[in-house]
Amino acid sequence: MPESNGFTDVQKHFLQGFVMGADVSRAVRSLPIVSGGGAHDRSGAMPGFGVGGTALDAPPSRPDRVHREAQDRVLASGKALCKEEQAKREKDPFSLWDEMRANATSDSFPRGTDVFLYKFSGLFHVAPAQDSFMCRLRIPGGVVPSWQFRGIADLADRHGGGFADVTTRANLQLREIGPRDGIHVLTGLADLGVINRGAGGDNVRNITSSPTSGIDPVELVETLPLAKELHHHILNHPELHGLPRKFNIAFDGGGKVASLEDTNDVGFLAVRVDERPDSPPSGVYLRLALGGITGHEEFARPTGVLLLPEECVPVASAIIRVFIKNGDRTDRKKARLKYLLDDWGFDRFLSEVESELGSRLRRAPLGCCSIPPPADRWGHVGFHRQKQDGRSYVGVVLPAGRMTTGQMRGLAEVAERFGSGTIRLTVWQNLLISDIAEADHPEVKAAIQAIGLDWDASAPRAGLVACTGNAGCRYAAADTKGHAMALARYLEDGVTLDQPINIHLTGCHHSCAQHYIGDIGLEATKVEVGEEMVEGYHLCIGGGWGEERGIGRRLLDSVPFDDLPPIVERLLRHYLEHRSHPGESFACFARRSDGLELLAAAGVPRCTVA
Repeated sequence: MPESNGFTDVQKHFLQGFVMGADVSRAVRSLPIVSGGGAHDRSGAMPGFGVGGTALDAPPSRPDRVHREAQDRVLASGKALCKEEQAKREKDPFSLWDEMRANATSDSFPRGTDVFLYKFSGLFHVAPAQDSFMCRLRIPGGVVPSWQFRGIADLADRHGGGFADVTTRANLQLREIGPRDGIHVLTGLADLGVINRGAGGDNVRNITSSPTSGIDPVELVETLPLAKELHHHILNHPELHGLPRKFNIAFDGGGKVASLEDTNDVGFLAVRVDERPDSPPSGVYLRLALGGITGHEEFARPTGVLLLPEECVPVASAIIRVFIKNGDRTDRKKARLKYLLDDWGFDRFLSEVESELGSRLRRAPLGCCSIPPPADRWGHVGFHRQKQDGRSYVGVVLPAGRMTTGQMRGLAEVAERFGSGTIRLTVWQNLLISDIAEADHPEVKAAIQAIGLDWDASAPRAGLVACTGNAGCRYAAADTKGHAMALARYLEDGVTLDQPINIHLTGCHHSCAQHYIGDIGLEATKVEVGEEMVEGYHLCIGGGWGEERGIGRRLLDSVPFDDLPPIVERLLRHYLEHRSHPGESFACFARRSDGLELLAAAGVPRCTVA
């Protein structure tokens, strides 16, 4: 090794670390700093921290400086930060490890604003629904190798409730995690290569892409590599965490299974451009859309910006940075990208993005883009041919997105035995197993059914989406997963549909199950029946996505769940009898139908008309 002043490079690095550690120890104990290196103030505190570790001004070199400056501007304007911003200002959410270990050792859950700060590592204390943690993972593009899938099942057995839920972000959640076990789940996930940094809280959530990326015979571009690249870009840029509020980003490559990119804050949709005088060179681009948040009744709107695949990550990063600097840090209800766009307009926002990016964005009239064909609404269920000769993928139906750990291990075995060992999660709360030889279809069907799952489903069950509900979420007003399965069973016995239908059940106004884009959307509420308050729903109809994009309209208010299944059945029967042609979708039918006519068809017992 090269030597200098009698010390090797290894020895010098050791001594530097030792001195820095000693300085930190002295600073937090209010002792004077004795080393000659580094910038320390006369109080003995490290820059950015007061004596005892209290957060003060962040030094220019710290990556969170941009957030501190945004907060400072709010305070300088005479406004007050919301409590979540104040919590982030006072304590770094990613520096809680020692506290988390101490709480786990004492069998304690976090208290106060630490409950919020724990979410940045993916741990949600979901009391009073359950006195336990929920752990949200971070799986870019929703693709999980079978060995990792099996390892997650082992963690759910050792430290959780023995099951996992697939979410509407093609992600996984583990539940019923005790206070001692949360930190073991995090370390276990890290050992498996699942990095949970920013899985919850005010961060960019799990990046989604087309679940059939790379195997889809009709896709325009593979989007899984883009989702993974952006995932790692964010993980390796600490300044892209701690946003004014959460942020959703999705890529859609134009394949058979939709990723619902237009429901995200930032959506990229693959399009084809045919060269003409007012368009860029012909080829495949990704069209940028901004501001989706369907819980607030807004789809992402096209911006006219077209990007080559390699341009997407830098542009996404610039968009996030503009939001960090200018998003609302005073009112959580107005702290999503939609509201900044409403305030500024798209032209000003895109101009700021260009300034952040240091280059102009490619613009083109919307008419020059050829939109991909509509996604196959059955494409995430059953067997479908891949672009690889002789290979297929199978969409496995999960009961309202839930599977036991035994089923997870069984699915991993199917993927390894008959496929390439790959599990692909979808935003439809189910999963795909790819690369299956056609000759193996019968055995795959039998293996899936042997573990208590299915590869086939009725129209109501195939399009069923449900959030966690009050069994695991303190905001939810009803047992959405239980009600979803009960409703599906009732409809299967009473009506036969020849068209796909999406029924979305969400537990509250946060709309995690995106009820506004369902053909039938149900938002949970408490309903007064006699002297009791029972679980019920507001009923919306006519929502849609993709080519049938639309926000559902409220038809009924406060329907007790016991009354709901026959109402939905009568609406579906009315649709089958009065649609304009056999191929008319329920969404189109509902939008053109008179509300009073639909109410009469529904029967409407014991409920209030919206």
